[in-house]
Amino acid sequence: MQTPESILIIKMSAIGDVVHTLPFLEILRENFPKARIDWLVEEEASQIIEGHPALDRVIVSRRKQWQRGILKGGTCRRVMRETSEFLKEVRARRYDLVLDLQGLFRSGLLTGISRGRRKIGMTGAREGAWIFLNERPVPVDHNEHAIDRYLRMARYLDCRIGPCKAIIPVFESDRERVRELLGPEVREDRPLVALNPVARWETKLWLPDRFAVLADRLARDLSCTVVFTGSAHDRETIELISGMMESRPLNLAGRTGLKELAFLYSLCSLLVTTDTGPMHIAAAMGCPVVALFGPTAPWRTGPYGNEHRIVRMEMDCSPCLRKRCDEPACMQQITVEMVLDAAKKILENDASAVEQAGRAAE
Repeated sequence: MQTPESILIIKMSAIGDVVHTLPFLEILRENFPKARIDWLVEEEASQIIEGHPALDRVIVSRRKQWQRGILKGGTCRRVMRETSEFLKEVRARRYDLVLDLQGLFRSGLLTGISRGRRKIGMTGAREGAWIFLNERPVPVDHNEHAIDRYLRMARYLDCRIGPCKAIIPVFESDRERVRELLGPEVREDRPLVALNPVARWETKLWLPDRFAVLADRLARDLSCTVVFTGSAHDRETIELISGMMESRPLNLAGRTGLKELAFLYSLCSLLVTTDTGPMHIAAAMGCPVVALFGPTAPWRTGPYGNEHRIVRMEMDCSPCLRKRCDEPACMQQITVEMVLDAAKKILENDASAVEQAGRAAE
């Protein structure tokens, strides 16, 4: 294959999917060090890649904001102007490679609009996204992890696959903000453990009272400092959980951007979470994860790496990929003891690693 001089990655959302694409980005940069690499992403997930050293430009789509603007009176002209400017930016450069890793109509349409010599995607694209490609889709297995699927694309491009860090770039201002939020809560003699209890699908949710008991057990039995994370929309749910607790945790829901959240997780010994974007941010930042899975498949979209633990009930109906269920037994049958046991194993390994490092330094 001729060495590409310019590459456009189209991976627009969601947060976890964008994190999964970071190893692919780093492999492209390693194999094509002189190439210009741009990334087209939606606004919600754009913080994940802004400032990444492997990227030359981030093109941000404000699709959801534009959709809301069209529904409001008096803003259609502004939306039309911003959309026109965005499309001009997409077409501003002719790329050797345009890579549609999203595989949906909206990404396919932008693939078609972009100016690219080769337009490549993967098998399994939905909503007719494949019609915008000019090469046959790269064969992938959608029953394997998303990261491994993207590595198949890298191999198709004749890339050498070596180790990569999949970093989320964090600025000093993000570090300072997190230290300010944590204040005196962080102590060297107490592991910092984050809990992220909310997910967008109601079928992914665990019972609030069990999160409350788990948080108290982590604080009391394992001497952990517990901090809750989530979006501003999650704050009410986390306050409900906190109200059921004997101790008072730190609630940072809605108080961190994605980069700040990434740095926070880098400080944590453990994250306990439902299947949601922050789970992948933590894994990328080297934070071990205990992930609670029900309607979705951890082998496809779980935290990537061997240091994490999945808590999941083996049920005939799981994974069903349903967003609604009258009797979500797959999540309700997960007990506090099951989650606490997984957390203990990770924290014990972490303490052992710290002790070994200390002895090695002596």
